[in-house]
Amino acid sequence: MNILVTGANGQLGTCLRNLAEGSENNNYIFTDVAELDITDESAVGKMVEDTGAEMIINCAAYTNVEKAEDDEATAELINATAPAILAKVMKKHDGTLVHVSTDYVFGGNPGNTPRTETEPANPTGAYGRTKLHGEEAILDSGAKALIIRTAWLYSPYGNNFLKTMLRLTGEKPELNVVFDQIGTPTSARDLASAIFRIVESGDFKDNEGIYHFSDEGVCSWYDFTCAIAELAGHDSCKVSPCHSDEFPSKVVRPAFSVLDKTKIKQTFGIDIPHWRTSLKEVMKEMSALKA
Repeated sequence: MNILVTGANGQLGTCLRNLAEGSENNNYIFTDVAELDITDESAVGKMVEDTGAEMIINCAAYTNVEKAEDDEATAELINATAPAILAKVMKKHDGTLVHVSTDYVFGGNPGNTPRTETEPANPTGAYGRTKLHGEEAILDSGAKALIIRTAWLYSPYGNNFLKTMLRLTGEKPELNVVFDQIGTPTSARDLASAIFRIVESGDFKDNEGIYHFSDEGVCSWYDFTCAIAELAGHDSCKVSPCHSDEFPSKVVRPAFSVLDKTKIKQTFGIDIPHWRTSLKEVMKEMSALKA
């Protein structure tokens, strides 16, 4: 099967590219904005026809949460209009769309119980709204699709919280990090591995729908930072917990966005590692890449 991957130079796309080299069943075609404008329906249609793609894995997204508040139109174009186009083209060719969404669709939900796929979405900001619009457009298209929501993604690639905290805890004597936002750090490689397994096994057939995936465990951004500093040996930096309102922001981020992974584990037989285990592996990989 020919599989078109969008957003191939991002964190998830890069991790998926690394895995795809070992595929014996499928041919993966990796594209980013330079090769394909996913907001252009004719360009997407031509790419699918030229490559004979029977599946699109959409790793592309507008993920700058702060900027989305000032430029919601662009976020909507990339996070909602583009997925609608991808779904429409796959529907036309009787193909399957695998689309990655976010825990931010639950930004306004109260409570401290892990979010299930059937829980009503209630985003509090532009990023979450536009991602939810993308989900809705895909479902309305009638295309065969898997929507996989994830959270707190990090990797050795691109810009992410792990890299930022490695730098800050290595440079600063003190650091305040919010402790009142709870979720689960997720290695992009773990998410890529889950997607790769689902696609390679063929189990995606007749199992379309919305799924949640993050690594196991629960923590705050403060806990995550403490673990990063400890593994990096940045003992000279004092990391202290603080409230989110101590950092004025135009974005209201989810206070509790832990995702319930029961559905994806039971449907596809996926074993998910704890976030601390994956953090150690990613940091080892980063050290090896620097060597």
